Amino acid sequence: MSLFWRIFLLNAVVLVVAAAALLLGPVTVSTPVLFTEAVILTGGLAVMLVANAVLLRLNLAPLERLTRAMTTTDLLRPGPRPAPTGRGEISGLIRTFNAMLDRLEAERGDSTARALSAQEAERSRIARELHDEVGQTLTAVLLELKRVADHAPPTVRAELRQVQETTRGGLDEIRRIARRLRPGVLEELGLISALKALTTEIANHSGLSVRHRFDHDLPALGNEAELVVYRVAQEAITNVARHARATHLELTLAHDPAGVDLRIRDDGRGPGDAPEGAGIRGMRERALLIGAELTVTPPPSGGTEVRLRVPAPTRSS
Repeated sequence: MSLFWRIFLLNAVVLVVAAAALLLGPVTVSTPVLFTEAVILTGGLAVMLVANAVLLRLNLAPLERLTRAMTTTDLLRPGPRPAPTGRGEISGLIRTFNAMLDRLEAERGDSTARALSAQEAERSRIARELHDEVGQTLTAVLLELKRVADHAPPTVRAELRQVQETTRGGLDEIRRIARRLRPGVLEELGLISALKALTTEIANHSGLSVRHRFDHDLPALGNEAELVVYRVAQEAITNVARHARATHLELTLAHDPAGVDLRIRDDGRGPGDAPEGAGIRGMRERALLIGAELTVTPPPSGGTEVRLRVPAPTRSS
């Protein structure tokens, strides 16, 4: 039965019962209306309104739940679907909404995977060009400066040495950027070594006091999951160094039968009421690619804690 006819019949039943009570009951209306008659009619009207309101509330409650779900749904934070309660169009509408969410999450996941794959490929290309082209060019410039400095007069040699140091610093910075764009240590030595190198580099360049703790015998997550864990840690640590005004940072990588748990905690000023930026949304998109859960919360001790919960890899038989 359609929603229109259910509401119509509910109201019709209430009105028919009221009319039958007037026609078949002992109550009559005088002219002028007596006080007892006015009390009875007023009470009957109140009963009709309450009954009508209760019946409509029960039948329209699923629509209210669906409206709340529509206003709170975030594709980056998947949650439970509204239950398809109710009858007729209401139940069908909820099922259609759930199917739409499934389709949107699948399409977003596919597009995000393609975008992040293209991003990683572009990062690798830029890193190779920085290392192979710019790095080699600056290395040649350093060698040429050394040759010229060795044959220059003493008054010019000190200035050439200074230019050498500036060029060497630029070369080191380019190599550092290339490592951040393409974490070769992740491919060669694994996730723990890559995270250690990342925290060491951040500590050397930002002045943060960094501690890290890694469980032994971490399960193999696979190349994609390890890259997601590394990129989330990289983004979180970079945010701490740039915006948190923190002095201490702690990185923990632990595991249990349910999965692997990455935590980055700092003692900075915390997220406050500021909306999430592109960095955190990017971390959420990466987490969804591997079915992980990302949370960003202020711990009781202050600062910010970024937690990435990666489910345990399934073993193929």
